[in-house]
Amino acid sequence: MRRLVFLLTASLCLVVPGAGQNQDGGKDANQNQPPPRSERSKEAGESSSRDTLIDLSPPRTDAKDHPNSTLPRDDADDNASGDVQEFHPFDPHRALKDIEVGNFYFKKKNYGAALDRFREALLYKPNDAFANFRMAQAFEKLARLDEAAEHYQEYLKILPNGPQAEDAKKAIEKLKPSAPSRKDQAKQ
Repeated sequence: MRRLVFLLTASLCLVVPGAGQNQDGGKDANQNQPPPRSERSKEAGESSSRDTLIDLSPPRTDAKDHPNSTLPRDDADDNASGDVQEFHPFDPHRALKDIEVGNFYFKKKNYGAALDRFREALLYKPNDAFANFRMAQAFEKLARLDEAAEHYQEYLKILPNGPQAEDAKKAIEKLKPSAPSRKDQAKQ
């Protein structure tokens, strides 16, 4: 009997039109409501960031304060805007992938392909010490010793106490005596 009374009461609440309202007489909290609005007004002098324009022009005294900051006349183009016109791609993830593929080619003794990949890695991340070191090793395997020494020195300039610093120093010392003998052979 109690169950029957409970079911009748529950169904009556669902059928009655005013059953969806809360005690305050307002709408149900589950229904969509408009988002809250800011209380700020334009008359009060406040504005949103969408209404604010930022002045990017240089200060009035900039030319006087920094006289050497203009472009030289012989390099300036009439159509140039004064902004930087060159773009160097920077993608460390792609550089890392190029080093990985270069290492694969290096292990397969395809030093030319490895060299191309290390060169491309340096394009996407110019001061990568490991790419310079591996590039120097590839140049050394290809008997391009001057370029190998140059990249070993570049590695030491970037990471003077790096993990391959001792190997780079030894390689440079090994390559130094061979450089004069190659020049002597070229003269003969």
